[in-house]
Amino acid sequence: MSQRNTGVTPQVVNAHACPVREVLDRVAGKWSVQILVAAAQGPIRFTELERGIEGISRRMLTLTLRQLERDGLVGRTVHPTVPPKVEYALTPAADELYETLLRLTDWAERHRVYIAESRAAYDAAHDPDRRVDA
Repeated sequence: MSQRNTGVTPQVVNAHACPVREVLDRVAGKWSVQILVAAAQGPIRFTELERGIEGISRRMLTLTLRQLERDGLVGRTVHPTVPPKVEYALTPAADELYETLLRLTDWAERHRVYIAESRAAYDAAHDPDRRVDA
């Protein structure tokens, strides 16, 4: 089908997709999702995040928290104690995002077998070495 018939041009797609893609790339990142899930239970300290998120380096945790704070998804509170106590909490926008992540997780769990079966059927149909001839 030609672009003329669909009304879809690269300019239209890019104008709508670029801002959305940028946001999705940020919030769907490996570490971002884990931080959002961990902070969804209430304010959490840096060391708790570091201990609770397997495989994340201190530097990556710091960078990801800064990005999430910059995006308005995580709030950072410094308590005036010695040593300073810093806590991170989800903003209302991130609370809404967390609910969406829960729904997406639920959808993925309910459809994972269907997707696995669909992949196997597709692979069998498109790979002559896997085809089972009756």
